[in-house]
Amino acid sequence: MAILIITILLILCLGWVGFLTLSLRKLQDNYSVFTNGANKQSLDGVLQSILQQLSVTKKDIDLLSSRCDTMEKNERFYIQKIGLLRFNPFKDTGGDQSFILSLVDAYDTGVIITALYSRSGTRWYAKKVVKGKGSEHELSEEEKKALKLAQGISEK
Repeated sequence: MAILIITILLILCLGWVGFLTLSLRKLQDNYSVFTNGANKQSLDGVLQSILQQLSVTKKDIDLLSSRCDTMEKNERFYIQKIGLLRFNPFKDTGGDQSFILSLVDAYDTGVIITALYSRSGTRWYAKKVVKGKGSEHELSEEEKKALKLAQGISEK
């Protein structure tokens, strides 16, 4: 009877040792996978390297966020709205050979370029626009239409 109990205890101990061996093997495999490519560093070295990379990544994200904010502020001043209107200002020419090109930013500030085609030649005019109005020269009706086209306002 005592031999049977000792045998059962021995089998239980061997099972326990086997379980511990498998657990230790799995832990070593996970450790090897985690430290793979770490140039034989210890776990502390790998974790320290990850923390350093995380710090650099955070600085990069902060820099990119700052640059993005600056770009968002500045983009309001870039040409965002374009309007093109072709028309015939003179009775003696055929077709809509003349045109007006409106180039403005988010604040409707920019330039309007007018090209008037006639049989004798083409004349070019440029007018500065500030907040949707001619700043130095009054806008013609056609130029106002081109500006409205750029603003996305359709006339009915």
